[in-house]
Amino acid sequence: MKKIVTPFEQVSKNTRLLIVLGWLAAVLGTWFVSSMGERHLFPSPKQVFQGLAELYNEGLVVHIGSSLLLCFSAIIIAIIISLVFSYLSTVPLFKPIAKTLSRLRYLPLTGITFYLAILISDARAMQVWVLVVFMSTYLTTSLLSMVNSIPQEEFDHARSLGCNRWEVLWEVVIKGRIDYVIDVIRQNLAIVWMMLVTVESILVAAGGLGFLIKNSDKFMNHGRIIALQIVILAVGLCIDFVLDYLRKAFFRYSKI
Repeated sequence: MKKIVTPFEQVSKNTRLLIVLGWLAAVLGTWFVSSMGERHLFPSPKQVFQGLAELYNEGLVVHIGSSLLLCFSAIIIAIIISLVFSYLSTVPLFKPIAKTLSRLRYLPLTGITFYLAILISDARAMQVWVLVVFMSTYLTTSLLSMVNSIPQEEFDHARSLGCNRWEVLWEVVIKGRIDYVIDVIRQNLAIVWMMLVTVESILVAAGGLGFLIKNSDKFMNHGRIIALQIVILAVGLCIDFVLDYLRKAFFRYSKI
């Protein structure tokens, strides 16, 4: 018992499983207790499961597909933009651009949507580019930190093997850090997934999980809202697991 409350203590796999199950039981117990009575903080499990069944009958799978398509469209564009400027930050001419893109993460959503609305007339494209701006700013920040954290010894080693400056960029920064890039993308993808509810309200006709939450909130259907939040969390965790699995599968040395 003392081990589980001691800092930096190593515990067995079975102990870790018991800890997780204990916390899960505590959360479920709190949920049941807080949903009892006439006035309660959370909807009851019955209301949540009923809301989940209603959502499934109303095309929940289609809305999940719409949200995933929007998310991945934005991610691909954001990754290309972020990687290009992050790698080119090693060139003095382009370094200010990469740093400026990183600083844009302090720009509020209202400011971004205002200027994008002037430039883009299509609502679906508007959704994509709002997410692109958000992810590319945070992703560029993480990638710049990754590039700056590369030890000088690795650059010196590449030069000692006769590599020129561009070859050093390719071998050390690009090829040598692909596993780090995947991990950075995995971590920053949560930002895009978190923004879905806000961004999908721009175009209600396109549907999506954000539309379902807004619609459920409009009618004060708390059971559906909690059910949708569980679905969003579950899908996000599945995406995170897949990316982490692919990183470890293709770059086994990253597990060391």
